[in-house]
Amino acid sequence: MSDQRRILILGEGYSHDPHYGKTMRGIVRYGPDPVVAILDSARAGKAYDGIPIVGTVDDALPFEPTVAVVGVATQGGRFPPAWRELLKSCIAGGLDVESGLHEFISEDPELSELARRHGVELRDLRKPPPGLNVPTGANLEVDAKIVLTVGSDCAIGKKTVAVELDLEARRRGLESVFVPTGQTGIAIAGWGIAVDAVVSDFLAGAAEQLVVEGARRGGKLLLVEGQGSIVHPLYSGVTLGLMHGSAPHAFVLCHRAGATEIEGCPGHPIPSLSELVELHERIALPARSARVACIALNTSDFRSDDDARAEISGVAVDTGLPADDPVRFGAGYLLDAILARL
Repeated sequence: MSDQRRILILGEGYSHDPHYGKTMRGIVRYGPDPVVAILDSARAGKAYDGIPIVGTVDDALPFEPTVAVVGVATQGGRFPPAWRELLKSCIAGGLDVESGLHEFISEDPELSELARRHGVELRDLRKPPPGLNVPTGANLEVDAKIVLTVGSDCAIGKKTVAVELDLEARRRGLESVFVPTGQTGIAIAGWGIAVDAVVSDFLAGAAEQLVVEGARRGGKLLLVEGQGSIVHPLYSGVTLGLMHGSAPHAFVLCHRAGATEIEGCPGHPIPSLSELVELHERIALPARSARVACIALNTSDFRSDDDARAEISGVAVDTGLPADDPVRFGAGYLLDAILARL
């Protein structure tokens, strides 16, 4: 077998779901290592982006995976009960296992013992590093321009927008670094801190550590992956800590075009984009007053490019800000807007 990492994505029950299967989608689209198979027993025999979907670990082994990566992001970050046997099958099959859920597999006695017996590693992408603390002020001294993606809701593309902007910036020869703040970003970039797993008092300190690290890695332009939403009734806390700890010079406001209510939270409307622009600018860290540079729209619900462009134009008129869908139409226009603002 090759020494190269070959990934089996565990998408059991969620490989069809763009929300709870977003980790799978992010790794397939942006990860540096080949994905050789996806496991989802409900969709065995089908394919996703040309990658075969299998029903069991045994069915995946002929594709010679070396690591099984949990490709789902369940609400609350816990494993569904049936997943325990699935994880044990991966370990027994000689696969390392990587998970980004809040439930740490490396701290599970049974799984850890099984992994020891089979000589494989268990890695928790969401486990915070030791020694985190509150910010020191180093976030304001970083020799780089910092851009944070923020959003009207969760799972609408904040990571994707940051990655697309980073890729476009590096294509232009800019010294850009994508700064990962969640499990999927870490799986893509190979470093980072999942800030939603950090003790709340130290969340801003973790964000500061991330931008300092991004600059140490050579970034003069840091594209920081956003988390949650400041108007989300469940996950607003992580957003504010990330905003203040990363101390951005500019925001990119992300929104799923056409959405009017927080997904999964009936009765919680999404404010207008103009209101969201004002809100983010008002609650930016007082020591560095960041402005919203542009609007990144997710137009995946629009079938035609013409309809998507009409929606984008309407948002630009309503907000007075540059707007585009960086996945559908490329990130160049939005990057131009960011550079102009910086």
